[in-house]
Amino acid sequence: MPPRAKRLSASQVGQYAFCARAWWLGSVEGRKPVDFGAIEGGVRVHERHGWRVTLARAVHRLALWMLVGAGAALLIWGATALLSR
Repeated sequence: MPPRAKRLSASQVGQYAFCARAWWLGSVEGRKPVDFGAIEGGVRVHERHGWRVTLARAVHRLALWMLVGAGAALLIWGATALLSR
């Protein structure tokens, strides 16, 4: 019979979703966090990074829409230039 799988708590799943490395160090390696100030700083860094990723995605979408608009404007301009000859 295979060994029984260890059950994970909801907080462990949340910790894994937030930072898989931290979950692994705590749950598998049995290490405990030492410097809670550094942990709080790490949380702030992760949050800031998340906002930067969100902003980068929004700017990327805006750039794509602007490119599509510029292409459409160029096609319209070219068509009107050809038809006005």
